[in-house]
Amino acid sequence: MHDPRTKKPVTPPIDVSPNNPCPFLRALVAEGFVDGHIVPLSTLSRTIGAASGEKGLSKIRARIEIYLVALIANGLSPWRLLKSWWRGAELDALRDGPLDKHGVGSRILDAHAHVHEDQIARLAEFGQECRDPAGGVERGLTASEITTFMRANFERAEDNRRWYDPLLMKGEWPVLLRIMGKGKGKDRYLSVAEVRTLFADRRLPERIVERIESQPEVAPGRRALRVLGSAAAAVIALLVALTQFPDRVRAVLPDKLAQLLPPPLPDTPATKAAYWLDQNWSIEDRYWFHHVSQGTATFPVPYAWFVALEQPYLRLLSAPGLMKDSAYLERFGFIPSPQTIHTDDTTLRRFGYASIFETTPAPASSGLWKTPVENVDGLPVGFARMTGVVDPATGRREDDKIGLTCAACHTGQLHYKGVAVRFDGGPAMTDLKKLELATVLSIAYTLYVPFRFKRFADRVLGPDASDADRSVLKQKLAAIGKFLIDWQNTYDKTIADKTTGDGRPQKDTEEGFGRLDALNRIGNQVFSQNLAINGLSGFEKNLHAQDAPVSFPPIWTVPWLKYAQYDASIEQPLIRNAGEALGVTALISMSPEYPADTLFRSSVEVQNLLWIESMLRGPDPFSQTPQRFGGLTAPKWPSQLFDDQAWQIKPDRVAKGRELYAEICVECHLGPVNDPVFDAQFPDKSFWSSPRWDRTGESPVLDPVQKKADDMGTDPAQARILITRTVQVPGFLSIDPARDLAKWWECPDLQPTSSTEMSYALALMVTVDLVSRKWMDDRHIPPAEQKKLWGERKNCPNREPAPRYRARPLNGAWATAPYLHNGSVPSLDWLLRPAAERPTKFCMGARDFDPEHVGFDVKGDEISCKSGQTLFSATDSNGQEIHGNSRGGHSFEGAAPYPKGVVGRALEKNEREALIEYLKTL
Repeated sequence: MHDPRTKKPVTPPIDVSPNNPCPFLRALVAEGFVDGHIVPLSTLSRTIGAASGEKGLSKIRARIEIYLVALIANGLSPWRLLKSWWRGAELDALRDGPLDKHGVGSRILDAHAHVHEDQIARLAEFGQECRDPAGGVERGLTASEITTFMRANFERAEDNRRWYDPLLMKGEWPVLLRIMGKGKGKDRYLSVAEVRTLFADRRLPERIVERIESQPEVAPGRRALRVLGSAAAAVIALLVALTQFPDRVRAVLPDKLAQLLPPPLPDTPATKAAYWLDQNWSIEDRYWFHHVSQGTATFPVPYAWFVALEQPYLRLLSAPGLMKDSAYLERFGFIPSPQTIHTDDTTLRRFGYASIFETTPAPASSGLWKTPVENVDGLPVGFARMTGVVDPATGRREDDKIGLTCAACHTGQLHYKGVAVRFDGGPAMTDLKKLELATVLSIAYTLYVPFRFKRFADRVLGPDASDADRSVLKQKLAAIGKFLIDWQNTYDKTIADKTTGDGRPQKDTEEGFGRLDALNRIGNQVFSQNLAINGLSGFEKNLHAQDAPVSFPPIWTVPWLKYAQYDASIEQPLIRNAGEALGVTALISMSPEYPADTLFRSSVEVQNLLWIESMLRGPDPFSQTPQRFGGLTAPKWPSQLFDDQAWQIKPDRVAKGRELYAEICVECHLGPVNDPVFDAQFPDKSFWSSPRWDRTGESPVLDPVQKKADDMGTDPAQARILITRTVQVPGFLSIDPARDLAKWWECPDLQPTSSTEMSYALALMVTVDLVSRKWMDDRHIPPAEQKKLWGERKNCPNREPAPRYRARPLNGAWATAPYLHNGSVPSLDWLLRPAAERPTKFCMGARDFDPEHVGFDVKGDEISCKSGQTLFSATDSNGQEIHGNSRGGHSFEGAAPYPKGVVGRALEKNEREALIEYLKTL
């Protein structure tokens, strides 16, 4: 190949491989400026840099960008990157590489290098008549028109597009505009005629040729410096990519390498206004619920360390933000919260504490709860500081801890055109897995990224701390980091050797935004990691894959339900709540190395859990006239917030929907809890007169309808966990479910089990029971008072056929998308259709609410998501159903008698609309 300085374009053009899909590179090859096979990266960056016409620092920046793109063009494996750096880019092997858009681009050039004139004509349709600098007029596209063109290409390829394709597009047409564009500033345009010449004839405009030919010759003595310079450019380019575009780099790296970069997060939706809906709680109650500790140390470092950690991003010239920054944590789905509610109205209004109802605010329950809360660091809803921490085994005073509380998973928010609507007790839209990964990476970066530990130590210890103190701090942080990494390796190795009940290999099912496999996580924490923390080995065999994620269930009304969980597994409220606290990493003594009277002592804040339950429950609903729930009530449809017609309730549809509800929904979900018109129209179906109410005790309890998972046809994975999973426990803990539950609660028909291997469900029930009793005994609470704290409801296994799911009342159902227990259906409209019609894939994260279909606006399968969102998928790349992710069951199709999985007749469009409208009013 000739030196491009002296080489004149050849005629006819040199043949170009069809596996080189880049039109500009094809022209460089055809005109002989670069080889058609392997081109050194320095040559490529120098040639294209010259073609750009940039000068000075702009030219250097352009060459670095070109070098980086060329470095990854043939692949991102370590071997490929090394080969590209050493030998150069293989221009005839770019097809199917990281930069190939696979039909998501302009489609002017197909996979066989044929040029399609109709697509060039389509390109011209997006342009306008532009004035040529020479005085003529021609068809061209400005920067804004190119953006519109690329967006249209992306939308056209909805069945084949990937989330990062728009990023690849920015590396083609905008770059062509920068290199080949005519004019200046906003008037700069890309000539359609020159595009046709570039694609069809593989010819560059004469002015571009002149730029390339004008390159100065590289002196022989400077070639060694060029090699060093190219290596430096590669390093700089890599650093720029890692610091400025970590999500893009992560997306194309092998999994092992991708784990070293922070997980991609969606941008926080712009919020012009925020509102907390009225749910019968005062501001004081709400704020207390948001930040009161349940005794958990969810994060693996002390509170003071967490607020000193930096976000796991790399920066060249500045420090990244802190982990505690609310704006950063909001990107994981958390809701911002003020440092205090004792502040000015403007600040409170910014956080959504603005009254939108003409009602008297509910009185505060401050006389009920005694534990004060604080949020001095402005952490989001659900973050709590645990103070006065004592090691349960040794009694040693510990640093304050930071943990998640109930509100982290049970506080909801939806967005609509810049308005954030928030409500307590609803399903959160958080991604806790990503937060876990980010925290671990933050610790690792603090230990190994230059200068970061010094900044961390300055925040924790103060800038004047001694070297000895800093060394101790680093050793402690390194020990935590090592434990986390070792534990993840143990988890991965253990799960790799396990199978599911049907013999398939166990593997995690992605939880994503709005879902969590709480049951398996609790089991892993209590019966594996807690035992390891207590110095016991061998119990990693109790680990189970996180393969049954569910949507966070709403918790309004649940104190009055006999069973709160989807699988109707736990009746006793304190067992339910304390078990959740243990799963969110409460400290617990389970070691034989300390006195026996320390066993099952924990950091669980039982009193706070009792107060939370009381706040949720409120007074006896049958003591009210008319009967109604108090405590935390379901949120009302917020039509008063929006002028849009879609938010306004339509009375004619409501009337029709009420009749459909009585026909279709009552069998399982019972009558509505708050519609006196329904009760008058269908008195035999009234919720308040249902025979499922048990009023024999001091407090009424509703036994919700339970259905076999097999009959419902919905995904059975979550319902099977407590039925099929077993655990091994140390013998010295003396856990004996048949003995203990019969003794404490008179549970009938319990079969004896091994003293060391037993049902996970029974082991958990006894363990949480022992933790709660230990808390009461340590405080010398008299037996009579303990009985009051427990209440009347027993800690006994559910005797209904299993696996099963319970059907809850549908008050507030409009605010609980996505639907079904596993969050597999994006809206009520999709839920009321035949199951086979529902989307198999849709994106979750930051996206607007759909008030018409009630849920998320999903037209059909969404193949790719915006950056940072998570893709729910019912099937894998091979079309096989993903464990825990079935979208089936609860289907509306055909006519009675219904087969399994069908719960009602097929609904016409107007019937779906009417039923949805009625559900909005509940």
